[in-house]
Amino acid sequence: MMNLAPYQRFWLLALWIGWAALLFGGFLFGRWDAAEQRRMPLWTRMFSSAALVLAAWSLFIFTRQTPLAHFSLFIALGMTLGLLGDLFMAQVLPAPNRVMAGIAAFGFGHIFYIIALLGFGNRFGLADPMARWAAWLAWMAVAVVGWYILVFRGQETSALHWAALPYALLLASTAGVATGLALQAPLLTPLALGAALFLLSDLILAGQLFSGLRFPFIGDVVWLTYGPGQMLIVFSVLLAFDLVRR
Repeated sequence: MMNLAPYQRFWLLALWIGWAALLFGGFLFGRWDAAEQRRMPLWTRMFSSAALVLAAWSLFIFTRQTPLAHFSLFIALGMTLGLLGDLFMAQVLPAPNRVMAGIAAFGFGHIFYIIALLGFGNRFGLADPMARWAAWLAWMAVAVVGWYILVFRGQETSALHWAALPYALLLASTAGVATGLALQAPLLTPLALGAALFLLSDLILAGQLFSGLRFPFIGDVVWLTYGPGQMLIVFSVLLAFDLVRR
C-alpha cells in the first residue's frame, strides 16, 4: 500500500469498517420490506455511500501532492455524484422525476470516473490501444444485450426506456476502460471488478424499474453489488499509487 501516516491508515480503515458495517449490517439486521423486496433500511444505504464519499475525499487529500492527484480528485467527484444519485433515487432529495435525476447524477459521476481512468492510463503508460478498445467493445456488447433483455424486450417503450440505453453504455464505458487498465496492470483488477459490479447493479435496477423484474431480495442485491462496486473504485486509489511507485 501507499505510504500513509498511521493516523491516515486508521482513518481509512475506520471508514471502510463503517461502510461495511452499514451495508452488510443493514442487510443482516434490517427489517423485511415486502414491497421493496429488501432488508436494508434507507439510512444504512445512504450512510454507507456517505462513508465512501468521505474515504474518496480523504484519499484525494492524502495524494494531492503526488502524481496521483488528478486521478484521486476525479474519483472523489464521481463518488460524490454517486451519493447524489442515491439521494435522488431514494427520494431523500426532491426531483420532478427521481429516476431521471438519479440517471443524470450517476451519469456525470461516471464521466468523472472515465476522465480519471483515461488520464491515469495516458499518464502512466497504460494506454495500449488493443487492450483499451477490445475491453471497451466487449463491455458495450454486454450493456446492449443487458439493456435489451432487462429493459426493452416485450415492453411498451417510453423515453425512460430509451434513456436507459446511453446510460448503460456510459457505465459500460467505465467498465471497459477499467478492464483495459487491468489487462495491462493486473494490480488494478479490483478497479475493473468494481466498475463491472456497478454496471451489473444498474442493469438489475433497470429491470426492476422498467420491466417489472422481481425476485426475493432484489432490492438488497442491487445494493450488495452497487456498494462493493463503488468501494472498489474508491479504494483503487491505493492500488494505483502502489503501481506508479514501481
